[in-house]
Amino acid sequence: MLLSLSNAPRDYAWGSTSLLADLEGREPTGAPEAEVWFGDHSGDPADVADGSTLDSVTGGTLPYLLKLLAAASPLSIQVHPTIAQARDGWGREEALAADDPARNYRDANHKPELIVALSDRFEALGGLRSVADTLRLLTALGDTSGVRALRERLEGGSDEVVLRDAVGWLLSGGAQREVDEIIAALAASSSEEFAAELDAVRAIADRYPGDPGVVVALLMNYIVLRRGEAIFLRAGLLHAYISGLGVEIMAASDNVLRGGLTPKHIDVSELLSVLDTTPEAVPVLPPTATGAVTTYDVDVPDFALRRVVLTGDLVTVEVAGPAMVLSTAGEVTVSGAEGAAVAVAVGSAVFATEDETALSLSGSGEVFIAQPGD
Repeated sequence: MLLSLSNAPRDYAWGSTSLLADLEGREPTGAPEAEVWFGDHSGDPADVADGSTLDSVTGGTLPYLLKLLAAASPLSIQVHPTIAQARDGWGREEALAADDPARNYRDANHKPELIVALSDRFEALGGLRSVADTLRLLTALGDTSGVRALRERLEGGSDEVVLRDAVGWLLSGGAQREVDEIIAALAASSSEEFAAELDAVRAIADRYPGDPGVVVALLMNYIVLRRGEAIFLRAGLLHAYISGLGVEIMAASDNVLRGGLTPKHIDVSELLSVLDTTPEAVPVLPPTATGAVTTYDVDVPDFALRRVVLTGDLVTVEVAGPAMVLSTAGEVTVSGAEGAAVAVAVGSAVFATEDETALSLSGSGEVFIAQPGD
């Protein structure tokens, strides 16, 4: 069975006023449009064409959440827990109301995620940079007392230990003078090696003046994706999307531990308990296609994602449901086993129940197919 899905964009403050409207070929509403959720998560289940919501069809058992994400300004610096950490945190917060702003855990699930760029340029921060590289970057900021204090925090120990210490120190509230000095030093900083990183963090500082997360961003890897490229963000990995339009898929969870660039709740000790401070670069997954189909390989059981580019020929794709087809360009029609064809408009999706084992795609355009992982 095939079901047409839609949903209203969520109006988070960091959302773009134009990216989703441009994608869908409609007039902007004037309000920020940040995310469109296609899933059965209780936070915002997708709307089915018959007036119901997807959770009434699935019983809330879909293991993944598929989204369109449109960022005009940086999202919060954040990290997601493992399953064990989420279950423990959920249990500890059982007495808190579901909407309590002090709650860290919204469910008992982990939240690994993959994002694929739809815009020609998508900016992100992902993972912590090696200390040696960050010390070279800090030389571009001069020798103020704030810069010296951060440098001293980063010297004299293993990367994992000193990075944890530095992140905790910056977010604790006791280092605001040093944070202000470091942000001020950004204005006149110059580095051939780290020019892109410094430009990106200066732009973040303009948006969030005085926020300790600006300095945490200086410790992170700066990533630019081109259209069709992707990054996978595992549990424990510090990250933040900065700007651009993308297709995002994740385990069905809303667990977020925040570490700056947000007015929302920040629990520093809980974030540090989840954070993996092992320095690592986040590899960019290129769009390597086999015919019309690009597969983004990630080793998680919750989800798998493929991109299909259609040029007029019929393309049949095997699926292991429940699956979802999200249209991001052109005019595409989806057919299942019963042969009934469903047109999927750009910015909307078609849900295929578990009895569908192959989907036939016709037309010209681009779709993303989501399903549970192996």
